[in-house]
Amino acid sequence: MAAQTRALVSGQWLADAVRNNLIGPRLRVLDTSWYLPKLKRDPKAEFVQKHIPGSSFFDIDECCDRSSPFDHMLPTSSHFSQYVGGLGIGSDTHVVVYDTSDFGSFSAPRVWWMFRLFGHSLVSVLDGGMRSWQADGYPLTAERSTPERRDFQATLNESWVKSYEDVLENIRTGRVQIVDARSAGRFRGTEPEPREDTLPGHFPGAVNMPFTSFMDTSGKELSTEGLSKLFREAGVDLERPLWATCGSGVTACHVVLAAHLLGHPGVCVYDGSWSEWFKRACPEHIISEGDGKKV
Repeated sequence: MAAQTRALVSGQWLADAVRNNLIGPRLRVLDTSWYLPKLKRDPKAEFVQKHIPGSSFFDIDECCDRSSPFDHMLPTSSHFSQYVGGLGIGSDTHVVVYDTSDFGSFSAPRVWWMFRLFGHSLVSVLDGGMRSWQADGYPLTAERSTPERRDFQATLNESWVKSYEDVLENIRTGRVQIVDARSAGRFRGTEPEPREDTLPGHFPGAVNMPFTSFMDTSGKELSTEGLSKLFREAGVDLERPLWATCGSGVTACHVVLAAHLLGHPGVCVYDGSWSEWFKRACPEHIISEGDGKKV
């Protein structure tokens, strides 16, 4: 099925799959919703109330490195294998991810990227997410289905993950372009960060492309022409190496997805992102138009 390698699937495509009872060992749907605490939304509770029929909940805060001081850093290969195997996903399963964000997509591209990072390319993002699914009148349910565990073997592609030290070295060499997917205000230092122990700003050399700019007003991904124009206007050359960053490694994956849709699948993510950078960097590596550089 050609759709298995498409990075985006339409609501119509998934609604047909649901109607034809195709959700099962070969096709799994995951609600990957995650929200910053200040939004006071409980994605698990929302999932229990309503979700796309046959879907399971993927918790970014559970499938992560619990020993890290930073939020939802990447899990080990064995942890990922164990976790997704428990969701009924095997190596031949086409996985479709979505979230319930008002933007259309927020956290789903992060889980799409995680599957690819751990060697599973049969993964797609539901274009427009729950927002478009509901707007188009497709079915929702409160019924829970418990899939049978399957064997999943993850292999981490370490070259796609960048560390604090990698970014520090790049500030010195300037070899790689880095796109920050946070809002313009947070990037410039004029709007507060959502985490109380962190002030806004960015590191030297970063280019701002807010993750919301990759979607249209309905929450669906822009056309390839629209995406190309965004990168061009930001001065980003997709033929050259590119890394993505954000607040904690979630919305950075919108940059990865957009580049992938334009035929450039290897964009790397700085997993610690700004929440790590702000705590570890020296003052001259924190650029801000706002007041004060350290909390």
